[in-house]
Amino acid sequence: MKQYSEHDLQRALWDIADGLSIRGVGRKWGIPEATVRQRLHGTQSRNTAFGRLQRLSQNQEGLLAEWISKQAALGSAFCHQQVKGLAERMLGDGQRPLGRKWMQRFLRRNPSIRTQRCRAIDARRINGATADIIQEWFHRLDLPAILPIKPANGWNMDETGILEGKGSNGLVLGSSETKYIQKKQPGSRAWVSLIECVSARGRALPPLVMYKGKSVQQQWFPLDLQPYASWKFTATENGWTTDQNALEWLEKVFIPQTVPEDPSDTRLLVLDAHHSHTTTDFLWRCFQNHIHLLFLPPHTSHVLQPLDQSVFRPLKVAYRKYLGYLDIQSNSTVTGKRNFIDCYRRARLDALTIQVIKSSWKHTGLWPVDVAQPLSSPFTAGQSGSQQWDEAVSIVPWSTPRKSADLQRQLHLFNQLTQDTREIYTQRHLFRKVQKGWDQQAYRLTVLERQAQAFQAQTDSQQQGRRKRVQTDPNTTFANIEDIRRAQIAAGEAESSTSESSGSELSSEAESCIWVGGRDEE
Repeated sequence: MKQYSEHDLQRALWDIADGLSIRGVGRKWGIPEATVRQRLHGTQSRNTAFGRLQRLSQNQEGLLAEWISKQAALGSAFCHQQVKGLAERMLGDGQRPLGRKWMQRFLRRNPSIRTQRCRAIDARRINGATADIIQEWFHRLDLPAILPIKPANGWNMDETGILEGKGSNGLVLGSSETKYIQKKQPGSRAWVSLIECVSARGRALPPLVMYKGKSVQQQWFPLDLQPYASWKFTATENGWTTDQNALEWLEKVFIPQTVPEDPSDTRLLVLDAHHSHTTTDFLWRCFQNHIHLLFLPPHTSHVLQPLDQSVFRPLKVAYRKYLGYLDIQSNSTVTGKRNFIDCYRRARLDALTIQVIKSSWKHTGLWPVDVAQPLSSPFTAGQSGSQQWDEAVSIVPWSTPRKSADLQRQLHLFNQLTQDTREIYTQRHLFRKVQKGWDQQAYRLTVLERQAQAFQAQTDSQQQGRRKRVQTDPNTTFANIEDIRRAQIAAGEAESSTSESSGSELSSEAESCIWVGGRDEE
């Protein structure tokens, strides 16, 4: 018989309440008939029955698990040690620490959360991709000017950067006698920016490669230039795009290579609101060529931009893979721009496939248009709940007491019930609500304590002293402790210890002196 969960058993009980037989429900949900009968006669679930043996109650663990999910969605995921610290706070002072296997059992009892590998993200992006902002932005896709645009004429353009010689960490083989293995990173650390553009039909335009420098150098390229015939190359002072680069890309790459089959059709270009995309010249060229620009909300590209969502990551993984192969083949050669362009070309062939590009548009909900896709992103916290069987069949609809008056009122109502109406479900429902009220109070105290600690830490970090340059000896460029102390005193960060040192010196001198003439008065 297949495995079943507590949720399945609760739904089976609801089916019985709707008129189905115990045998039919057992077959439908894969639950033994004896188990269904026992639950109908008041037998508790395994987790509930053994709940008294847990350090935290089921309600406390449920609240903690829900908060962990919400914090992870907001970009503040907790590690195991932090979760154990919060759980011990919920237990209160004077309790023994949680056991070594508590975290493992907590995760088993709460399958809604699990251990995952975290991915670093800019803090500003967390507050940008809210459900309200995403829903409001998606309304623009329903505008009469946007709806008729064909998927083949919908494009997404974005810029990314790569370090030329930056490989990746990973599992390698080596001697079993050493604890870790060092791996040489091949090549330089020069920054290269690239502009990629993909359509909703899975097509990718040739890239624009921007090197950091004053001009493009011939020695950066291999002798065989045929694979790069349609690529564009330029050099900028900082390696990033400029207003002129963006305009030139629009005129020489996007406009001529994305001409619709019907020249009268409109094109859609989804991109971020970088200042180079909002210049008068850029907007005018788009207006002349019937190109509608759809700017993404600030700090939402990780959710709404197809290239950022599903294309750039496998592209960079493939690039690092080929860079590692290059290091093996030529162990004494320093990776330069010539090797970079070859590795990137092969990475594009692996990553920028029709399937990957179409999947990126689908996952962002841009095509087919589906706002549920970005709303189901890990950065959107969701809530789910279900009514328990005890609560549904209880004679009195008990509520969770928020204060002592609520508890006294419900106990008074319980005492007024006759012995016949005090059946097991009504009693169990009341006791569960009382326990839930106490657990919620402990949970709120823990959350408030953590918020207070975080606020205090933030306040302390923002208290920055006045800047003061450390004056050094003109004969040297190094600063010593005395120089730093003088600068701290001048900035008001430290107090002068002249008086204290003078007093201590006088005291020590007095103790070492020999008094001549005269005696102390008796």
